[in-house]
Amino acid sequence: MKIGVLGPVGSGKTSLIINLTEYLVKRGLKVGIITNDVVSHNDAITIYNTLVDQKKILNKENVLGIVTGGCPHTAIREDPSLNLRALEILNNRDKFDVIFIESGGDNVMSSFSPLLADYTIFVLDTSAGDKYPGKGGLGIFESDLLVINKIDLAPYVNADLEKMRRDATKVRKNKPFVFVSLKTGEGLKELHSVLEGEIKSESVARD
Repeated sequence: MKIGVLGPVGSGKTSLIINLTEYLVKRGLKVGIITNDVVSHNDAITIYNTLVDQKKILNKENVLGIVTGGCPHTAIREDPSLNLRALEILNNRDKFDVIFIESGGDNVMSSFSPLLADYTIFVLDTSAGDKYPGKGGLGIFESDLLVINKIDLAPYVNADLEKMRRDATKVRKNKPFVFVSLKTGEGLKELHSVLEGEIKSESVARD
């Protein structure tokens, strides 16, 4: 299963992937990761340092970093050739149950090509303002799962979580969304449950 993770710069995409990878690996799944950065390998280095060097739950061959050199939307949607090549490389290395593909920092209109992602997660940062769910945009209302992150910061930035909940319900209609804090762990049980259910469903459909 190929899972695309996208959202604005600083929303917590890399941290989310690290958390979900730890969770899935503990359940016996093989996980690969592809990161997209415009001018650096920063996200790949962060993931590598955390999951390969420190926690030793991934092999170095499981992580690939791409420098797109341009618009992050293009590399995951209009011309996903770099990412398709990275997928090919990973699939030649091992048989992965899940491959996360992290987009470079983008905006609410970003989306993944169906050639790249079977399932998409859009990540929003609560501290960026409680207006975001209501703004809509392709990423917010078309993603398979909306993750509203950093809810522990809401009191410090005057973000109204109930407003965000109402707006997300309205904009996303029947599609799921979760509120989480990757720092405190709040909401992670629900997030893990939603994702695990999707992975099981995809596996049954594939078989």
